[in-house]
Amino acid sequence: MSTDEAQGVRSVQRALDIMGLLTEERPSVTLREITEATGLAKTTVLRIVQTLEQNGMLWATDGGYMAGPGLWRWAHLARFSWELPPETRKVIRDLAAELRETVNLYMVRGVHRVVVAQQESPQPLRHVVHVGDELPLWMGAASKILLQSASEDQLARVAATSPYGPSHVRRLQEWIDEASHNGWAVSHGERDQGLSAVAVPIRGRSGSVVAALSLSGPSVRFTDEAVTRFAGELTRAAQHVSERGFDHPYAAAM
Repeated sequence: MSTDEAQGVRSVQRALDIMGLLTEERPSVTLREITEATGLAKTTVLRIVQTLEQNGMLWATDGGYMAGPGLWRWAHLARFSWELPPETRKVIRDLAAELRETVNLYMVRGVHRVVVAQQESPQPLRHVVHVGDELPLWMGAASKILLQSASEDQLARVAATSPYGPSHVRRLQEWIDEASHNGWAVSHGERDQGLSAVAVPIRGRSGSVVAALSLSGPSVRFTDEAVTRFAGELTRAAQHVSERGFDHPYAAAM
């Protein structure tokens, strides 16, 4: 990579880092906050912010810079591209209503699993993540399902991101083998204490695992009897989705 190319990539990353400072809890940021958070010179921050503003990515207000109107176009495009078929959305809603736990649909992105769809549990005490959230692949029921189609290289990369280091590959393989044998996977307190999950595979046309359909909630409600029931209901739902073809951007790349 040439010096100019490296500089261009660095500028893009800096712009993304600045955009990443905006959240629901912090809908606007000042130049001072951006400078302090990024460690960049004020002149550099000002130049990048002005470029983002000119392209509609940021909008200047009295209280700082907020998300700009140009993002509406990208948001609309993302929603259109990632919208699940109505039938699949109905399956997820019906599962959450019947089993009264949160239903998530996960897919692989690098060494993470991404939430691509969700229906919250109707119960006050429930597990909630958000669509678009990235969770680690080295633990959790959904991970044990998703990694069934992983290569040795990918398993090694996933293990390297875990607190246990490269040797975690052996444990991952044990989980994968167990999930493959049972047809479903379960986890209790692996990511968060007191949280349990059950997951089953959704398969593509070639038969490989392209997504994981998961049910999660407080461990106190995930007794052995409940887990068996959840696994059965999830499996039936996943087979229904698989048989009709799982149409999703990530699935085409798997």
